[in-house]
Amino acid sequence: MALMSEKEAQELGLYTRVSEMEPMLVEHGELEDLAASILEGSAALSAILPDQTLSGLREMLRIVNSYYSNLIEGNSTHPIDIERATRKDYSGDPAKRNRQIESVAHIECQRAIDARLASEPEVAITSPEWLCWVHKCFYDQLPDELRRVKDEETGETLAVVGGEPRERDVRVAHHVGPASAFMPRFLDRYHEVYGRRMHGIHPIIATAAAHHRLMWIHPFLDGNGRVARLCSDASFRKLLKGYGVWNVSRGLARRRDDYYASLANADIHRKGDLDGRGNLSQKGLEDFVTFFLETCLDQIEYMRSVLRIDGLLDRLHGYVTLRQLGMAPCPPDAQKLRPEAAHLLQEALVRGEVSRGDVGRVTGLGDRLGRTLVSSLVKERLLVSPMPQGGLRLGFPPHAVEYYFPGLFPPTGGVA
Repeated sequence: MALMSEKEAQELGLYTRVSEMEPMLVEHGELEDLAASILEGSAALSAILPDQTLSGLREMLRIVNSYYSNLIEGNSTHPIDIERATRKDYSGDPAKRNRQIESVAHIECQRAIDARLASEPEVAITSPEWLCWVHKCFYDQLPDELRRVKDEETGETLAVVGGEPRERDVRVAHHVGPASAFMPRFLDRYHEVYGRRMHGIHPIIATAAAHHRLMWIHPFLDGNGRVARLCSDASFRKLLKGYGVWNVSRGLARRRDDYYASLANADIHRKGDLDGRGNLSQKGLEDFVTFFLETCLDQIEYMRSVLRIDGLLDRLHGYVTLRQLGMAPCPPDAQKLRPEAAHLLQEALVRGEVSRGDVGRVTGLGDRLGRTLVSSLVKERLLVSPMPQGGLRLGFPPHAVEYYFPGLFPPTGGVA
């Protein structure tokens, strides 16, 4: 379908004013307090464990973030199956394989975003170019059957092209998106407001508001929710030290109905003179921003609770004990763990890295038994090494993570 010009849209009575997206920013003391708590709490998480341990944790949490962001969209592929897919171990079932591919695409898109932020620290992450790049990054990795969407009004099956804004008008529940002919104006205004330089805790509040307004614009035929969450992730990575040790998608997915209801509430038109001066409800946007920021704080508090060093050390030891009893989740071909494994895992946690030469001292085992133990732990990815025969760091395979961090994602019932 060819993109309708602004003139043609006006002649058909489809003119949409950019002012219909106002208000775009909200501020009051409660929001500032929430944002300040997020800034402080996220920074505290960045110092809770050694950098090497946190680096491995962030990689594992990419899988968790992918799981929850895709769960919001109806893809419930378990983190253990996602992790398998990252190693090219796909299901033989075509539908399940496609969902694994979708989850891995989200992970690779996260990595691409992080790499671009590192190489281009001043990149404008609210620009139309950036939004289209994120959408393309995700959709270009998907099989054809996952790049189609059905038009509920016409029954047509439409191809979703990565990075291309929609060329037709859309309705999402009760919300009708801006006319496609005027999409460039709305995206430019989005960038003008949310891309401006802000100070202090105000960019955190603006990130939450931008999340809704991007969903309201609905710039793509499909994938708008994922793009909005990936863009919120990118914003928080720039703003918050420690982001990546927690992520907002887990909280949004756990309150999925409230998330959608809060989004819809912020879509409504202004209710009288006491509801702001824009076309949309100021209170609706304030309520959404409050919900979003409270969800962030909830996730920070959850990670703070499970990363307390005394509790985490106890769970590492408890996992090894349960493995000896055959009561903990593990790969099908895994061997029972020696009790000395607990000392090695705990040392890697608190030090960040253990040299192979220190294995004997830490475990009290001789060279041969120490090498055998290390080999079994590395095989299961309970320990990882950045290079062959290099230092040993704590690994976070999903089958152990569900014990290390209770409630991080749904249990598997012991199936790895």
